[in-house]
Amino acid sequence: MSKRTSFPGVFWVANSVEVLERFAYYGIYFGFGIYMEYLGYTRAQLGIVQSIFLLLSYTVPVISGTFADRYGFKKVLIVSYVAYLPAILLLILTKSFSGIALTMLSIGLAAGIFKPLISGTVRAVTDKTNKTLGFGIFYAMVNVGGSFGPIVAGKLRAISWDYAFYAAAASIVLMLLITIFFYKEPEREIEGASLGQKFREIGTALSDLKFALFLVLLGLFFWLPFWAFFNLCAIYVDRNIDTAQLYLNLKGVFGAGFANFFSHEDEEGTRRVLGETIAHTGYIIMILQVMVSGVIERFKAMPSFMVGLFISALGFVVLAYAKLSAPALVFAGIALFALGEMISSPRIQEYITWIAPKEKAGLYMGSNFLAVGIGGATSGVIYTSLYGHFRDQGHPEYVWLTMAGHLIVGILVFWAFTKIAGEFAEREE
Repeated sequence: MSKRTSFPGVFWVANSVEVLERFAYYGIYFGFGIYMEYLGYTRAQLGIVQSIFLLLSYTVPVISGTFADRYGFKKVLIVSYVAYLPAILLLILTKSFSGIALTMLSIGLAAGIFKPLISGTVRAVTDKTNKTLGFGIFYAMVNVGGSFGPIVAGKLRAISWDYAFYAAAASIVLMLLITIFFYKEPEREIEGASLGQKFREIGTALSDLKFALFLVLLGLFFWLPFWAFFNLCAIYVDRNIDTAQLYLNLKGVFGAGFANFFSHEDEEGTRRVLGETIAHTGYIIMILQVMVSGVIERFKAMPSFMVGLFISALGFVVLAYAKLSAPALVFAGIALFALGEMISSPRIQEYITWIAPKEKAGLYMGSNFLAVGIGGATSGVIYTSLYGHFRDQGHPEYVWLTMAGHLIVGILVFWAFTKIAGEFAEREE
């Protein structure tokens, strides 16, 4: 392998901003199901908000990516912060279903503007010698924020939900300051095409039936069960697993101080693990992602991606078994899903951006978010409702077995796709 090119300063600045944005985003999102239950709303209402929120979060990047290619990443980043901050603060002021739904959609809009900009920056400043490592570092930084956000928000919401929202707002303010003073537009060709031309280019990209079908398959067989995990795992742990036993498990292995950090004392004086503090993959990925990326860069993208799907399916099976046997198995189930995610998610994002020419990185990452939007929009309606049905029947664990089967079918579908249609050619620079 050729000697790796070193990363420029903007690579590290962009990744710092990504940490803070994921801190705010996931700090709110992972506990959102618990928050809706706390306010007395149904799982059907939760599923509707989750689906529309994720649809908006992951379809707006199609447009914001074109703006970034036209006007530059830095300007569009600042626009996203201006949209983000008041939306987060509005969560403190509204408690009605319509108010919460509209506020979450506003947050989804701001997140959608932001999403393609950091990955586009990474694409613009990497080459064939460091692209897999670069996207691995980017994904690790996503999960640093995605790990500490729910932990901090979980501890704060045990005192007051408003404190959790204030912490997310403070993170956005810090992002704005870092971007204004330290982010320098990466060197690349800023396109002179009009916005109308850019939108026509999206149509052109999607008129490639092979690429469009690939995005649909990604949405239905990867992003749908992926987002269902994040929609459900926190509330599953918080409501269906013996969290007092989980506290004792953590205390027995790591000591009381560590266990206390992830728990709170309930009204009866029993310490219980907070669901959202452990029911995510961030704390595993931020430690292991760079090492995993170093291993998988030796292998082709699509076979690696499918191996990741299989490992994630095993994680779902273990999560189901945790309800039936030892609660501590949730840690193993989450770890297996995290390993599958570490292999699949950054690899497929890298794969798609390297189909694109460098000056169209924002456009192609925006198109990729259509797939994420398809999965997100269907995950809340399908799996949150299905979880509610199984939970009412006394078997909430069945939702994980259904999702495991979904991923196995997905592996077969992607295998057939690559055999029939062939893989896409990645660019050299």
